[in-house]
Amino acid sequence: MTDTAELQELAATVRAVLTRHGDRAALRRAIDSELGYDERLWHLLCEQVGVAALAIPEEFGGVGADIDTALVVIEELGRTLHNPPMLGSAVLGVQALLATGDADAARRLLPGVAEGTRTLAVCWADDKGWATGSAGSASAARGPAGYAVRADGDALTGTAHYVLDGANAHTLLVVTADGLYEIDATAPGVTRTVVRTMDPTRRLSTVALDRAAATRLGGDADAITARLRAVAWTALAAEQVGASDQCLDTTVEYSKSRVQFGRPIGSFQALKHRMADMYVLVESARSAAYAAIADLDRPVSAETTLDLESARIHCSHAFRSVVSETVQMHGGIAITWEHDAHLYFKRAHGDAELFGMPGRPLARPA
Repeated sequence: MTDTAELQELAATVRAVLTRHGDRAALRRAIDSELGYDERLWHLLCEQVGVAALAIPEEFGGVGADIDTALVVIEELGRTLHNPPMLGSAVLGVQALLATGDADAARRLLPGVAEGTRTLAVCWADDKGWATGSAGSASAARGPAGYAVRADGDALTGTAHYVLDGANAHTLLVVTADGLYEIDATAPGVTRTVVRTMDPTRRLSTVALDRAAATRLGGDADAITARLRAVAWTALAAEQVGASDQCLDTTVEYSKSRVQFGRPIGSFQALKHRMADMYVLVESARSAAYAAIADLDRPVSAETTLDLESARIHCSHAFRSVVSETVQMHGGIAITWEHDAHLYFKRAHGDAELFGMPGRPLARPA
């Protein structure tokens, strides 16, 4: 784990950049843009803070920090709902590539990712959900999802769904039963289509492959999907904590300025209790997320699996509950397009479905 003081300094730096260059007007422009994210903001974060390089080893052009540093950035992005290629490329893409152990591919692809000039997109879901492989209950999720793409030598055929950054990524990393493959996203036989989603701040795509030429990078498919799921669930938990905390802050500030019956509504005891409950949800979600983050570089065990599944379930519940209270306590203004509350509401419900959920209850038999 990285030193706590260093993580706090990183969080403060990222938040300063987002505050100055990623306000709500920038978010609205990003939603309507061709890329679906603020390209200028992404370049600023890469050039001034080096966010894309954080979880990349030094030998491949990165900073060589632990993955918890990258998830600090994910938490801060969650506060603003900005969705540059941090999660899809600099976190999941990097982790998928590193999981293959292919040093030559890492030396070829990761320096550009670290600089922010290359983006990766991981294809590992079919129309039923994200591939589970046969790694057992630790990586199992609801539904019979399998590998969406099949390999025939160096040609890939199939359709991957729910691909983060899929429409604009430079390189596709495709998980098949035979391991991970690399494809130039502009190669013949590749068709990318943006799909309409409930959450307008996060753009997903389908990637159809028709005997597209690919390079096999290797790795064990079950191990890659298990690692991807652990990192994805933990990253979402961090993002949900950041977004929940922002909803709480926004609600508290609004309660101080909104006046009813001659008094700020925040002075009413009933609303104080509700905001206290929101605070408890945010802080308990933070504890669950940080426990899962601390486990990412530990060997998989019953304890680490329980921490991961707990974070996935509780952080999703906390975010949905907190944002629902945000909408309720803002009153009618919260359901207007001009207010951001509906964007947090949609992100909360979108995050709860993204990457699947644990396929069993958390209770363990004695």
